[in-house]
Amino acid sequence: QVQLVESGGGLVQTGGSLKLSCTPSGRAFSNYAMGWFRQAPGKEREFVSAISRNGESTYYSGSVTGRSTISRDNAKKTMYLEVNNLKPEDTAVYICAVRMTEPFDSGNFYYTRWRDYSYWGQGTQVTVSS
Repeated sequence: QVQLVESGGGLVQTGGSLKLSCTPSGRAFSNYAMGWFRQAPGKEREFVSAISRNGESTYYSGSVTGRSTISRDNAKKTMYLEVNNLKPEDTAVYICAVRMTEPFDSGNFYYTRWRDYSYWGQGTQVTVSS
């Protein structure tokens, strides 16, 4: 069982920035492909961004592309999502997700569907005021 702890959310004004963190439990961090989703009130959950196990491949949804950066620090066993130029429509609970990968694959795959992941965090609230 992998437990994930997200942090870094908060209240920010339009145009501001936030850097979210996700730290999974366990010692297999370097085997995880990881991603972020978000859930806004009254809206469907949506994919935000993903990063491959080796950190070399990343992908962003159209809603955040160009103003977000996903990254990982294997030494700190932490994944990050920085979002700049925040907008009121970015208001949501941001949820971290982890997928165990096979050691024999290239480590260069990322995943964009909720069901591709095996573990999810409780989320961190991001509120953008107008």
